[in-house]
Amino acid sequence: MTHPLVDQFRFTRLEWRRALDGVSEADAATHLGRMNCISWIVGHLAWHEQRYWLTLAQDRTPFPILNELFAFGAPMSTPSLAEMRGYWETITATADPFLDSLTTTTLQADLQRFDAFTYQSIGSALHRITYHYWFHTGEILAIRQVLGQTGLPEFVGNIENEAPFRPD
Repeated sequence: MTHPLVDQFRFTRLEWRRALDGVSEADAATHLGRMNCISWIVGHLAWHEQRYWLTLAQDRTPFPILNELFAFGAPMSTPSLAEMRGYWETITATADPFLDSLTTTTLQADLQRFDAFTYQSIGSALHRITYHYWFHTGEILAIRQVLGQTGLPEFVGNIENEAPFRPD
């Protein structure tokens, strides 16, 4: 059975996708002041998933270009939403077997060197990226509101059925 934290992470991905439902290429390319555009955010989360679940966890980096264009601190750019979603879909599908294998014991293992001074457990990385998704979900919905879009999600979706609490 999939670990409960992985279930919560997958629910978070679903909610992020819900925030993206109906976004056009033109809207995804809109920059509001110094904010990154929605398509950049999609590329950024593809980079983050690749970094944790493929590069650090499995020593694989299928799309090195993401490290240059979408890492934290990368310069503003305006990529294609369709291209970024393609990267994201491929990376998450590739990462899912690793996530499915996680147990309470493996979540406590080191992911590898997080930076020059700190080690991070796989479980802490899972928490970080889960919360990272929620941050960017709010950002995407704020951008869409400023663009005048209506009918957007206003509250967390059906967590009771999609990812209810269960002990590990």
